Amino acid sequence: MDSVRIPVRTGALAAGLALALTACGGPAEGGGTGHKGAAPAAEERTDRIEPLAGPAPEPKLPAEVASADGHTVSVEDTSRVVPLTGSLNEIVFTLGLGEQVVARDITATFEQAADLPVVTRAHDVSAESVLSLKPTVVLADTTTGPAEAISQLRDAGIPLVVLDPPKSLDDIGPRIEAVAGALGVAEAGKALVDRTEQRIEKVRADVPDLPAADRPRVAFLYLRGSASVYLLGGRESGAGSLLEAAGALDAGKESGLRKDFTAITSEALAKAAPDAILVMAKGLKSVDGIDGLVKIPGVAETPAGMDRRVVSIDDGVLLNYGPRTDQVLADLVDQLYAGQDGAK
Repeated sequence: MDSVRIPVRTGALAAGLALALTACGGPAEGGGTGHKGAAPAAEERTDRIEPLAGPAPEPKLPAEVASADGHTVSVEDTSRVVPLTGSLNEIVFTLGLGEQVVARDITATFEQAADLPVVTRAHDVSAESVLSLKPTVVLADTTTGPAEAISQLRDAGIPLVVLDPPKSLDDIGPRIEAVAGALGVAEAGKALVDRTEQRIEKVRADVPDLPAADRPRVAFLYLRGSASVYLLGGRESGAGSLLEAAGALDAGKESGLRKDFTAITSEALAKAAPDAILVMAKGLKSVDGIDGLVKIPGVAETPAGMDRRVVSIDDGVLLNYGPRTDQVLADLVDQLYAGQDGAK
């Protein structure tokens, strides 16, 4: 799942969320206030990616790719790449191919992509904008839309590779390798997978080793105050894998929520009973910070609300499951356990 593409299957919620997503993207605004001494707020850190060391890899082309939408795609030229999600953009840049990227999605918030033209509007792709840049290959997710724009790009003869969105830590390696393979730099992909996995394992080694009964329950809330969108993450929210890696329990999942997201209610929050709340930084900003967050019905009555224990992560990286996930996990762990007894 990309950082701000939150699927919601309920009609009314989906309509509100589509409007809310227009506020996403860009640098993080507002930061976390982890319990008893927070880690630095998201906006205090530079939003940059770290490409692989050494010269840019030389693509070995053509590359034959099985696209997730059933097409077989032949990529013969990677001189003008258009990744249509922030997480795909991040992978391409980290592979060392940033000089070949000619556009970005609104969710590509990192510094190196800042000057690229944006080819999405409220996360819908503008086929005309993409085609005007004369791309030689386009990368997309199965969640990228609208369908008409995707069809228009295919009909124009542009090699279009569609990938399944990542949903967990286990998806990171295969996704990086899929992007690298599509761009003809498989060896660089393997190197990036190795680097990423090593960094994640290093962070996981420092996660506090708490008894099962003491593991914090964390609720992932998706907030867009300007559109009155307040959602509680369930089993399919995309945050569960990160929370588990951080030694926490996904409160929404543990409370029995089977869907990806559901509207926040006092009853749902009471059942989830989170010890901490995880939010995106811009979402927290949109409700006027923690003071506004605890005014949402039911939040103040939870252990997390009473303790004002909130973890805030930059929108542009939280659910990317990519080369910077080690940083996301480290940030989550630092904020979640700051000042806690038993933390390493």
